[in-house]
Amino acid sequence: MKPFAAIACVAFAAGAAAWWLLEKPRAAAPDIAPAALWAATFSDAAGRPQALGQFRGRILVANFWATWCAPCRDEIPALVRAQSRWGARGVQIVGFAMDDPSAVTRFARDFGVNYPLLVGGHDVDEIGRRLGNRSGVLPYTAVIDGEGHVLTTKVGAYSEAEIEAALGDAVTKLRR
Repeated sequence: MKPFAAIACVAFAAGAAAWWLLEKPRAAAPDIAPAALWAATFSDAAGRPQALGQFRGRILVANFWATWCAPCRDEIPALVRAQSRWGARGVQIVGFAMDDPSAVTRFARDFGVNYPLLVGGHDVDEIGRRLGNRSGVLPYTAVIDGEGHVLTTKVGAYSEAEIEAALGDAVTKLRR
């Protein structure tokens, strides 16, 4: 009986590992031209249109999130600190939310968000998809160079160390 239990445990572990590797959400290759990225316009929480072209020449960190998303809420303080540390070095974090504008406004105030938050519906989902988030997982982040080319993407929340490393690499590439 014991050998059977051991075999069953190994089989279960192998199946779980295979499922994780095959089903874990992954970023796809981005399929947006820089001109299309910079031409995209979204509304801020107050309803004012904001063109992404205003960030051309900077490293754009496009973070897709929602007020109801627990991992997103955990990640936001690290993004706020990153914007404070990296903003003067050519980095601009922008949050994209498929959420209610009043909820986004309250969230920004409560969390001390120091970067632009843009809201929308299908348009936010579509830009996220074109930046590689085919499965619509939140949070999702794309780091984009000043010319509009995607440098890196991440499915799931960034840790403080991960965002620091990603921005350090991006700023180094910007200076070349």
